[in-house]
Amino acid sequence: MTLEILTADSLSPIQHGFFTRRGGASSGVFAGLNCGYGSSDQSEIVAINRKRVSDALSVPPDCLIGVHQVHSAEAATIDQPHQGTTRADALVTSTPGIAISVLTADCQPVLFADKDAGVIAAAHAGWRGALEGILEATIDAMIEQGARRDNIVAIIGPSISQPAYEVGPEFFDAFMCEDQQYARFFAGGAEDRMQFDLPGFGLHRLREAGVGHAEWTRHCTYADPERFYSYRRSTHAKEADYGRLIAAIRL
Repeated sequence: MTLEILTADSLSPIQHGFFTRRGGASSGVFAGLNCGYGSSDQSEIVAINRKRVSDALSVPPDCLIGVHQVHSAEAATIDQPHQGTTRADALVTSTPGIAISVLTADCQPVLFADKDAGVIAAAHAGWRGALEGILEATIDAMIEQGARRDNIVAIIGPSISQPAYEVGPEFFDAFMCEDQQYARFFAGGAEDRMQFDLPGFGLHRLREAGVGHAEWTRHCTYADPERFYSYRRSTHAKEADYGRLIAAIRL
């Protein structure tokens, strides 16, 4: 099966993609393009999947770079291929020929570019990272590499949407402790539960940070099992594990 790669016109002509699960070699609960070595999928199969991604981006496999994601506000800047042992949740580069990437399965994958400055970034922004400032840290790291804030384009890829993201009162309280205005990203749910708008919150933080353009592709990971992996959907189905989607960008 051919790979399915979601792109954004506003990032063109920079090569990039939010890869769906279609076109991969994995089977079982991982069926499709599982790119996460952190899953219990066979590592050699994950390597095949990642090579398909690197081929699609026209880079060698060792130039498809990721990080050890820890739901932090840490953005790492790189200028050459490495083994991906950095603990961070975003990568920034101005070096041609390197594809930087993040893995997600409900969290927000965010691809950034200042096309004029030749600076790109990829960020993993779950609720905790977004609340703690991973998006702003990524933008700051891009500026250090020569990007201009109002010239940065930021695209949020497939993420869990508000109708599928039920949370409890402790979750809500964490946001209220930061800013009472964040209540607008929550809708009422059953009993004491609420529905959180993760991509809406991500867009708010990006726009408040002053980027030139920000958008969400409007794909929900939970709602479309044929195209996307979802941690929450797998948990609800009592599956043993789940695949990881990859989003990547290169100069």
